[in-house]
Amino acid sequence: MRIILLETVENLGEPGDVVEVADGYARNYLIPRGVAQKATRAHMAELEAELNRRRRAAEEAQRQAEDIAETLEGLSLTLMARAGSSGKLFGSVTAQDIADAIAREKDVSIDRRKVQLDEPIRELGEREITLNLHPEVKVPIQVEVVAEG
Repeated sequence: MRIILLETVENLGEPGDVVEVADGYARNYLIPRGVAQKATRAHMAELEAELNRRRRAAEEAQRQAEDIAETLEGLSLTLMARAGSSGKLFGSVTAQDIADAIAREKDVSIDRRKVQLDEPIRELGEREITLNLHPEVKVPIQVEVVAEG
C-alpha cells in the first residue's frame, strides 16, 4: 500500500515522504496512530500544494537573507566596553551585544543566534565575525572592541 508519512518513522522516512509498505502495517499500525495516511489522489494533491508552499517560503527566506546581506556587506562595528589596563574586559561582548549594535547602526534586526561567536569576546581588539543569515547566506563583518573613555 502506498502511504504518505505525516511524522518521522524510523527506517521508513520523514514527513511528506510517499512510501510503499505492507497493507497490514499501514492499516493496523501507521494509519490508526496518525503517523501516515493513504496516498489517495486528494492527499497527493494536498501534499504537492504543501511542498510548493514550503519551497516558496524557503525561497522567500533566502531572498530576504540576501537583501540583508547586501545591506550589511563590509560593515565595521566599533563597540565600547570597560576594560582593564591589560586589555581584558570587565565582562564580555556577546552575540546579543553585536546584534543590538547592528540594529542601531544599520536599522536591521538580526537574531543573536545568527551571530557566529564561539565564545563571548573578553579582550580589546578587532576580529572578523560571521553572520549566518541563512544556510546559504553568510556575511563577514568586522567588530572592534575599544576601551571606554
